[in-house]
Amino acid sequence: MHMADDTSVPRRILLVSGLSGAGKSSILRILEDLDHEVIDNPPLGMLDDIVARAERPVAIGVDSRTRGFDASAVLAALARLRVNPHLRVELIYATADESVLLRRYTATRRRHPLAPHSSIKEGIEAEVALTAPLRAAADLVIDTTDMPPPDLRQFVESRFSPWVGGASEGLTVTLMSFAYPAGLPREADIVFDARFLRNPHYVAELAPKTGLDGDVAAYVTHDPDYLPFLNQIHAMLQLVLPRFVQEGKKYATIAIGCSGGRHRSVTLVEALAKRLSAPDGMGHYKGSGQWPIMIMHRELARQGISAWRWTRKPTETTRVDPY
Repeated sequence: MHMADDTSVPRRILLVSGLSGAGKSSILRILEDLDHEVIDNPPLGMLDDIVARAERPVAIGVDSRTRGFDASAVLAALARLRVNPHLRVELIYATADESVLLRRYTATRRRHPLAPHSSIKEGIEAEVALTAPLRAAADLVIDTTDMPPPDLRQFVESRFSPWVGGASEGLTVTLMSFAYPAGLPREADIVFDARFLRNPHYVAELAPKTGLDGDVAAYVTHDPDYLPFLNQIHAMLQLVLPRFVQEGKKYATIAIGCSGGRHRSVTLVEALAKRLSAPDGMGHYKGSGQWPIMIMHRELARQGISAWRWTRKPTETTRVDPY
């Protein structure tokens, strides 16, 4: 494969922000392991100079502890950097549910940086409000609520390893199942509702199982509307995902929800992953190249049943060295 030179591929610049306790420092450590030059919480006025002097991909931590922190100033710095055609600048925002942040602070006995003399809850609420414009503008929101450290590493590596985003990949696709009562996935780009399909929850022998079990999957797939629905989802992605690539999008999260997030949505995500990962036939995904495809069953992960996994991994054979 042709190797890109320094003049043809923009250098990656990542600004990493988010809520205290949500994993920003862990993300920066992972990026450092991926050969990024990491600077945590420099004064905002130094961002342009740091980027100008760097010779490698750069990851810069920016949060409420940063001297002179102001969300509008961070967004202005992003806009300045993005004018440079030799840079690929992205904003990452780390978040987690308030209850999880409270538990993490209690476990470490740390004070919240925005509430040194008041409650941790007040500090979290203040930081959510302060950083809301960054979350709204983020290229990638990473929710670490149900993500143990190994899964966070896998997630970050799936998007920012040197071989990800090469010419032959263009996009990393995450397929996620979830339960509507637990809330929509914050990171979802497209959401499909599977609650109209017949529900294994009401079959005594199937209720305790999941869509990862063959008899549950068989029950769901025998619904007469299952296959037309799966075909429609597949057709929609064949239309939309290549357009995401044209717009420069590097990651897409496709979420399918049902009532409990255990049966119907899991079955559909598994079936869709097989189609998108298959090399030919019904599964041949026109224009997809060898895009990495990852599965996440959110509700199963919360119950310790399943976590992130690849159905098509980024591979060294598709690597284009961007630096």
